[in-house]
Amino acid sequence: MVEHKHCLASIRSRYPQFSETEKKIADYILEDPNKVLHTTINSVAEDLGVADSTVFRFCKRIGFKGYQAMKIALAAEIVTPLKNIHENVSEEDTIETISAKVFRSNMKTIEDTLLVLNEKSMQQAVNIMLASDKIEFVGSGGSGIIAFDAYHKFIRTGLKVHAATDSHIQLMTASQLTEKDCVIFISHSGSTKDILQVLKIVQETGAKTIGITNFAKSPLSNKVDIPLYTVSEETDYRSEALSSRIAQLSIIDALYVNIMLKRKEQGQDALNKMRTAISVKRL
Repeated sequence: MVEHKHCLASIRSRYPQFSETEKKIADYILEDPNKVLHTTINSVAEDLGVADSTVFRFCKRIGFKGYQAMKIALAAEIVTPLKNIHENVSEEDTIETISAKVFRSNMKTIEDTLLVLNEKSMQQAVNIMLASDKIEFVGSGGSGIIAFDAYHKFIRTGLKVHAATDSHIQLMTASQLTEKDCVIFISHSGSTKDILQVLKIVQETGAKTIGITNFAKSPLSNKVDIPLYTVSEETDYRSEALSSRIAQLSIIDALYVNIMLKRKEQGQDALNKMRTAISVKRL
């Protein structure tokens, strides 16, 4: 019955692996899910210029028995009142109520992101990072803060890591990378001009690229070697870009823990050295 709750999440998580025809069907559903609820499989096929069987196979591809089962799941997903799981803050709410709604919204963001987290992509990202001579974290604006947090965290692994918040320094650093390095791009929209400029330079060096972004169809997700996706909803008092930071941090935490477990003694030794270096006993 879990499939009856996560139709859109299932589509988003599989989007990069879809064929061009499957992407047409996916776009059709994602752009107007309410329309799909009142549309037959024949109408969808006719609108897209594909066979009914192609739409049916797409439904099977994303985990459903057929088109009708997919519609039932979609209805359950988009008709569920958002007020139960997202902020929906009102002026009459108390501080306690507002705080509870914010926490529930953050929890929902993390849960939704976990649903679309692709295990194979995570494994590939971990392997690339472990094999790299240097890891560069790149972000702009709010995502730049997340990139610097990732840098702060991954110093503990003993791997060579770096992060710069200035766009010019990001470009300069990118130009010095090699095919033995990797860059992790963090961007909610996946279409920030500064980030895409850095990506272009990085690709010219042959370095591996990993993206943490919210949109499966963004320029960033389409161009990096490994895309990792977050899911967040916009509310009256907080943009989805803000709530996505919770999910971005969670993905980075997951990468960190996986890498520390893989590095075993090396990781623990690096962590101990760091703790000793900042210990007040050295003062």
